[in-house]
Amino acid sequence: MTFTQFPLNERLQRAIVEAGYLEPTPIQAEAIPIVLTGSDLLGTAQTGTGKTAAYVLPLLHLLMSNPREARKTRALVLTPTRELAEQVRATIKALGRHTTVRATTVYGGVGMAAQDRALRNGTEIIVACPGRLLDHATRGAVDFSGIECLVLDEADRMLDMGFLPDIKRIINLLPRERQTLLFGATFAPELDRFAAQIMTTPARIAVGESAPATTIAHAIYMVPAQLKTTLLIALLEGITSESVLIFTHTKDRADMVAKSLTRAGYHADVMHSNRTQQQRQHTLDAFRAGTIPYLVATDIAARGIDVSTVSHVINFDIPETADTYIHRIGRTGRATRSGEAFTLVTRDDYDIIRLIERSLGERLPSNVLEGFDYQQTVTGGSPTLVRGRAAANGGRAHAGQAYLSSPAYQAIIASVRQTGSV
Repeated sequence: MTFTQFPLNERLQRAIVEAGYLEPTPIQAEAIPIVLTGSDLLGTAQTGTGKTAAYVLPLLHLLMSNPREARKTRALVLTPTRELAEQVRATIKALGRHTTVRATTVYGGVGMAAQDRALRNGTEIIVACPGRLLDHATRGAVDFSGIECLVLDEADRMLDMGFLPDIKRIINLLPRERQTLLFGATFAPELDRFAAQIMTTPARIAVGESAPATTIAHAIYMVPAQLKTTLLIALLEGITSESVLIFTHTKDRADMVAKSLTRAGYHADVMHSNRTQQQRQHTLDAFRAGTIPYLVATDIAARGIDVSTVSHVINFDIPETADTYIHRIGRTGRATRSGEAFTLVTRDDYDIIRLIERSLGERLPSNVLEGFDYQQTVTGGSPTLVRGRAAANGGRAHAGQAYLSSPAYQAIIASVRQTGSV
């Protein structure tokens, strides 16, 4: 199948070719014809399968096919993070390059003045985070009366992040007669109930629901907690591609990991909510350009990182849910590219691994990094070799020694070597 089989405007077809799109992904092949009919749609697809273009292309076509008052806002896209908002705007700009359709992004972390001017001057599409959009609405800067289409992108994540009350307030400001599109990687019962309240007989499509892209190879690495940073650096030594995204639970952990990588000679930077929007955008641009090969991020900051060249995602800290695992590793293996996802696992993480495996319906392969020296201790924050029972730590047993010699760990290693899984 090719994009020429869709009844899209010729100017959009030109932009598709220029953007390098070769053939529709499964979510695009199913969603585009439905959106073109004007129907409501619930779309479920794993991260990295091209769902942004799946709604941007037909949305641009519909706006071009039915001209209205110039610069009147006709479509609203809500996203959970500013990075995803910028990703959506970039897609609209690329695919709408031969049109007069304009999009404006609205999110917090930056001044309101420039956004206020753009909204008051008029824009056909607003791509926004809910909280900042409501700030502008209360100031009278947004005219919702002409909205014909509402898109909730990563709707599942917006609910997880507590945006539901803000989304409901925004929806109450919109015309009742409109097209509504909801996209997410998963759809919990709460989201289905919410969709039933705001949509009219929506079509439902699910592509690879609750599963990561098939282009991703998984591996988990057992390691004592004290040696996680050492193992991370050892893993990076074996990765020839220089586009690696590393996840941590907290901002402090992200800073710590980035500093450790820098000390080890790796050009790394961080993405988390303590950084300004300007800093985050600069870092993301540098990561996309390859001048920063290693990016350490928290989950919230990583939403919307759409960098097609990411070859590896490494979970320095294991995600807390299967859905988060899917979202994280979906940053690699995007569209038809292949990628690898490594997860560092301590003995405290076994229960979460089981939950992830049950959700995915398969075992996560476990690897042992050959040549990695577990005979180490952590002294003053740095790993050092231990030779014999007496060493730099005054004869203490080295970090992780009891863990490594325990029957449970040895059984795990034996299982890995024999079967390739935990």
